[in-house]
Amino acid sequence: MNKEYIPKKTRILDIINEASDIKTFKLQGKLNSKPGQFVMLHIPGHDQRPFSIYIDDNDSFSLTIAKVGRFTKKLFEMKISDNLVYTGPFGKPFQIKGKHIAMIGGGYGSAPLTFLGKEALKQGVKSELIIGARSKEFLLYKNNNYPVGIIRHYCTDDGSFGFKGYTTEKLKELFEQDKTIDMVYTVGPELMMKIVVEICDEFNIGCQISLERYMKCGNGICGSCCVDPDGLRMCVEGPCIDKKVAKKVSEFGNYHRDGSGKKIYFKK
Repeated sequence: MNKEYIPKKTRILDIINEASDIKTFKLQGKLNSKPGQFVMLHIPGHDQRPFSIYIDDNDSFSLTIAKVGRFTKKLFEMKISDNLVYTGPFGKPFQIKGKHIAMIGGGYGSAPLTFLGKEALKQGVKSELIIGARSKEFLLYKNNNYPVGIIRHYCTDDGSFGFKGYTTEKLKELFEQDKTIDMVYTVGPELMMKIVVEICDEFNIGCQISLERYMKCGNGICGSCCVDPDGLRMCVEGPCIDKKVAKKVSEFGNYHRDGSGKKIYFKK
């Protein structure tokens, strides 16, 4: 059995309030993960859910998590030193390409992109990180330190902090101002990512996305995260895929499935 499949005990080392109903949980454990991968986090006596990796240190890792359902509500009730279980890391990571990249994160999608930016910098790749939210109380990492070489651009729909407008509008502005950007990465709401892909096509720039789907196992067995029409498993062949692959996924930007397999169409 591969070691990532083996459940491992962990404990909460720290809890950081990042924004309204969003916290970062620092957990004990050695992952050796890559940007874009995820872990399955299990609360003993309850369910498990997948979460992208924000930070991977030598003996700990951090997950930035929004309170959006029963599992995360229970998680938000936990305290430092409480015990959890995890498996992973799972999934296909981002492939670092280019010399000057742009990263577009909507909501907590900025977490794995922060990890990506730091790893890209180790390879001499500078980056523009666009972080967006509805308003400033939902905006991540405003006060966090970032290495020189990762330039942050904050966007809010209501203009309460940073650029007033959508992350996709800021991306187009960056493309028009700086012709050296040669690769784009995006994580966040699917309709946002669909527009990012369209903008990258317009400017003839490569793009990779993280396509989130309902995941029960994380290792390709259950089939819950398969996408139409070819049945690609987003926990194995994804979640990080090239825009060419994304455009062949007929449900991309149109619908996803819930735990029962029912199609849930996006509101456009």
